[in-house]
Amino acid sequence: MSVSEEQDTAHKRPGTSGTPPPRGFVERTAAWSMEHRKSTILLWVVAVILAYAASLVTGVQAQEDADNLTGQSAVAERMLDGADFADDGVERVLIQARSGKLSAGTVETVVASLRERYDAVDEVTQVGDPIPSKDGRSVLLPVTLELGSGDEKKKPKSVVGPMLEATAAEQQAHADLRVEQLGKGSVTKELSTQLGADFQRAEFISVPLTLVILLVAFGALLAAGLPVLLGITSVVFAFGLAGVTSLLVPVNENQASLILLMGLAVGVDYSLFYIRRRREERALGASPDAALRIAAATSGRAVLVSGLTVAIAMAGMFLSGSMLFSSLALGTVLVVLVAVLGSLTVLPAALAGLGDKIDRPRIPLLWRRTTAVGKESKLWAAVLRPVLKAPGVSLVIGLVAMLALAAPALGMKLKMPGDEDLPRSYAIMKTYDRVVEAFPSEGTSHDVVVEADKASSGEVARVLTGLHEKAMATGRFADSEKPDLAVSEDGTVSRLELHVGGEAGGSEAKETLTLLRSQLAPEALEDADVDKWAVGGETAFSADFSQTLEDRLPMVIGFVTVLCLVIMLLAFRSVALALLTGVLNILSVAAAYGVLVLVFQNEWAENLLGFDSNGAVVSWLPLILFVVLYGLSMDYHVFVLSRIREGVKLGGSTHAAVRHGILTSAGVVTTAAAIMVAVFAVFATLSTLEMKQLGVGLAVAILLDATVIRGVLLPAALTLLGSRAWREPRLMRKVPAVSHD
Repeated sequence: MSVSEEQDTAHKRPGTSGTPPPRGFVERTAAWSMEHRKSTILLWVVAVILAYAASLVTGVQAQEDADNLTGQSAVAERMLDGADFADDGVERVLIQARSGKLSAGTVETVVASLRERYDAVDEVTQVGDPIPSKDGRSVLLPVTLELGSGDEKKKPKSVVGPMLEATAAEQQAHADLRVEQLGKGSVTKELSTQLGADFQRAEFISVPLTLVILLVAFGALLAAGLPVLLGITSVVFAFGLAGVTSLLVPVNENQASLILLMGLAVGVDYSLFYIRRRREERALGASPDAALRIAAATSGRAVLVSGLTVAIAMAGMFLSGSMLFSSLALGTVLVVLVAVLGSLTVLPAALAGLGDKIDRPRIPLLWRRTTAVGKESKLWAAVLRPVLKAPGVSLVIGLVAMLALAAPALGMKLKMPGDEDLPRSYAIMKTYDRVVEAFPSEGTSHDVVVEADKASSGEVARVLTGLHEKAMATGRFADSEKPDLAVSEDGTVSRLELHVGGEAGGSEAKETLTLLRSQLAPEALEDADVDKWAVGGETAFSADFSQTLEDRLPMVIGFVTVLCLVIMLLAFRSVALALLTGVLNILSVAAAYGVLVLVFQNEWAENLLGFDSNGAVVSWLPLILFVVLYGLSMDYHVFVLSRIREGVKLGGSTHAAVRHGILTSAGVVTTAAAIMVAVFAVFATLSTLEMKQLGVGLAVAILLDATVIRGVLLPAALTLLGSRAWREPRLMRKVPAVSHD
């Protein structure tokens, strides 16, 4: 069948003359929304406002530190969280000469001035004695903040502000010295400020960028603005719902970023599918009402199938065994379902209300390039020509290229970023480096935490002191004459800190953690009169978290793959298509893994992307990338397959159907991919290592998926399969379809 014959057939197919295709759930929903357009739009606006207002009333319950942990490190953190220690609110003030050594007189003057300043700060309860460094260049002054106790205990970052102001004032008075502050409160406050600024910058850049791409695609302001509006309202709606549900699943700090990413991506994509199909049908002669009904019956059903698949993929994170992923799963599932709901209701209502005004106001130069219906993309036609001419060769070349990109993933190393991995552009991290250099014992440490009756506190102290002595005798830990031992105010929880050299993710820290957990701690504590014990700390957190994900990732992959294949089987009634979907999606994810290893485990891209390599991929990223990419790739896959199936049902050859389906969907897929890649690339410019890796991984995978997968591998495989790709299994003939024409 020639291109002109395909277009003539498209003009003659059922539905374009004004008679709507068979009515299913999606079309009935769209028809009701179109008929009650004002009520539908009003209900949507009210629902968005009520959801967000409800979150303001209930408040947003944030996750505790222990909620992000697994294994022994989670046990240790929960014991520490449930106890009150005298040093919980300790901040350390560094007084350091910019050159040479500190004189005793200078130290005495500065410390006296700081004491006077801190006396005026209500949150400061105690100022300790200055601790000199071995090189005589620095002094560390411990200062204790009042955090409260029990249920009234405050977060360090919420009370550290006035002390930071006092420290900054002292720094201004001594330009020849460094007077800087470091502690849990000051670090977390700085991190929260920077992450908030990053998130705001991403939002301010990604939304206008999305609008610009849509303007180029549609050539009209309303057509470009409506998808952005649906995406934004979906995100706000989901923020509100996530706040309310945080009473059940506390919110992780990364949830908002992922909701924004997913909300804009799927909200805009679903609108794009709808509006493009409506415009196409109008140009082919359908009335405004018929064009919208056809869009609902085709693109609307693709949105439903795609949305369900994305939601199921996101739900796979609930199997991770981590509250961090449960929070991310809930947030993304909510925003995807909200976007689907909006696409099936308020979007057709808005389109029905606007009618042909959706293509106003037109942008002259851009509008002319979008008006030719049925005009093939010269680029995609050129790409597709050799693929369809030699599908076997094209399939092999495409597979080799994707496998070559995926190969480095075999050497992937996982690590949870620690304090040492935060950007050195943060002022607090420059202070951190100076403190650790001058006082090595302030760096990486393992925490041995013990819970026992108050009456046994003396025995516990004796046992932990013995453990400290044995640790020092190994020569593997940082020298310390006295054990760094602390006991909670009620005497039930004891903590021994054993310091090590190097970074928390370094080989020395990992080896000493293994030694401590497998030998030293069990020998000292297993026969002691204690209720429970655990070894925690930053190194333990990274090791436990990474191990949990390695153990759970196969389960998540299996769950997501199987359920998504079931949905594809119900939607397209073909085992071959379902299996092909799984293979192609996993291939794009594997290639993204390989690119992450190439970029972030090495140093060649550091200056290009503005990061310091820690030789590893963030531990939680492989799981996040898998579920997000598997879900998002279904957007393109379902849409493209739906268009190809339309050609198959017209009775033409498989070759013609594949060509027609790919080329008629190329504009939508290209635009949707451009938006996703642009939005994800914005996140690659943010400051933290995990956001950079997330942005690069998603952007690269979507780019590969929309080009190599959809432009080469999918058409080549379908052409080789021929009619077998669409063969319906006998057992499926009595099973209701998720989507049908």
